[in-house]
Amino acid sequence: MSALPKKFYSPQEYLELERAAEYKSQYYAGEIFAMSGGSPRHNLISTNVIGELRTQLKGRPCGVYPSDQRLKIPATGLYTYPDVSVVCGEAQFDDEDLLLNPVLLVEILSDSTEAFDRGKKFEHYRKIPTLREFLLIAQDRCKIDQHVKQEDGRWVLLSEVSDMQSSIKLPSLNCELAVAEIYYEVKFE
Repeated sequence: MSALPKKFYSPQEYLELERAAEYKSQYYAGEIFAMSGGSPRHNLISTNVIGELRTQLKGRPCGVYPSDQRLKIPATGLYTYPDVSVVCGEAQFDDEDLLLNPVLLVEILSDSTEAFDRGKKFEHYRKIPTLREFLLIAQDRCKIDQHVKQEDGRWVLLSEVSDMQSSIKLPSLNCELAVAEIYYEVKFE
């Protein structure tokens, strides 16, 4: 007995399906991968990060985008939805709604996404020429990892924060996020 052949989609086919879909999917190398919805903790953390960034960046030429903003990485062909994206300067889009030039990306980790977010997804993100910082935020405990691109192009883990009294300085945006504000109203089990 032979397996059914796998269907591969062009980027155009993916976008046509995605724009009409009631749910979000990632696309890479001809395959479409369904994305699950966020937990209440995930949504609180995302809202808190977006709110804090918007407040601190208000009046500056930066925009904060939630997880509904699709990102395209031309160098690798990944189409995905980061939990939070920040662009400084004019946002650049391909095909009207595919963000190309984030400065900061944030992923809120879950058991099902953590390995991918820390590994392969971060490999894709590092190919974005404008990206300067990447935050990985745990939702089951107080833990935030901050990766920063150096002048020579190397990425380093700048900080690992696990203290509610701490804050994270974001050099790419010249602002600071209090950990207690990121986890405001979030209950750990």
